Amino acid sequence: MKRATFSYVLLFGVCITAGAQEMLLRDMPLHDPFILAFAPTKTYYLYTSNVSSLTQVKHVGTMVYASKDLKHWAAPKVVFTVPEGFWAEQGGWAPEVHVWKGKFYLFTTLHNEKKELAQEGRPVGHPTYMRGTMIAVSDSPEGPFVPVSDGPIAPANFMTLDGTLYVDPAGKPWMVYAHEWLQVTDGKMEAVPLKDDLTGASGAPISLFKASDAPWIDAQAMPTAKGSVYVTDGPELFRTKDGHLLMLWSSYEHLNESDGESHYVQTVARSASGELKGPWVQLEPLVKQDSGHGMLFRTFDGQLLMVLHRPFKRARGKLYEMRDAGDHLEVVRERVDLDGDAKE
Repeated sequence: MKRATFSYVLLFGVCITAGAQEMLLRDMPLHDPFILAFAPTKTYYLYTSNVSSLTQVKHVGTMVYASKDLKHWAAPKVVFTVPEGFWAEQGGWAPEVHVWKGKFYLFTTLHNEKKELAQEGRPVGHPTYMRGTMIAVSDSPEGPFVPVSDGPIAPANFMTLDGTLYVDPAGKPWMVYAHEWLQVTDGKMEAVPLKDDLTGASGAPISLFKASDAPWIDAQAMPTAKGSVYVTDGPELFRTKDGHLLMLWSSYEHLNESDGESHYVQTVARSASGELKGPWVQLEPLVKQDSGHGMLFRTFDGQLLMVLHRPFKRARGKLYEMRDAGDHLEVVRERVDLDGDAKE
């Protein structure tokens, strides 16, 4: 980290120099990281939920770190805050920024605990309320982002999160999202077709798969849940060099014998048809170690990388070099030279 002669501030258990111009991944509080590699300026943008202690902006929203080399990052700045009186003012989870039709679109999940929703199936002993992904637009990856509509993209009576953009071979945009275990007990992955300007849905959602389809998954007994539930988190779609369609996603694996706990994992599924509708085949997890909510991107020299967070609580970003093996993905190595785990 580049140091300056200023006082130290203790933040999230990490000593950060006030006024410093650069940060390392190990120093950067973040959850559900998303990296946009913006070729025109050779800049990597890492989006995450706003941390007011870092930005001094005390509003729910999205902040971004910027880097030229994936190792040294500029202090974050806020690119979106939830407008006053919006349909939801809590959350700001899992922000992603995608380029579409020459503009930049922010997908992020909000919720409103005052607007209760009905549950499907048997109750899980936890309140359900309005939660979903909204979309905002900007002319720049650095914002500011302005909502395209005053409402979630998936049906408002669905409790959903972690929406991501997928463009099918015909050029049709979709939003793929997780349907919350809080509402449906067995979490689902679903998709909804979007209007061409991404201002809303253009049709009804389709179901892709259930969390329990994964043979390795744990029937995670949440402290506030009645009985077993299955979690779906963090979808991202990837078309391989051989044309296979994969989906990164996260959940909890079977209980670990060493510590008696169930850990968050980064996993992947493959569409047997090569189409969004599936059917989807669940593959073995890619990364364990209480890691997850990963996404793929390519460096400016063409290398395929994955970024995720670890551990689930007090998370930091981790980078992995990946191999596109055609019908599946392989982890080559963790880039400890970039994510700060290696001794300097």
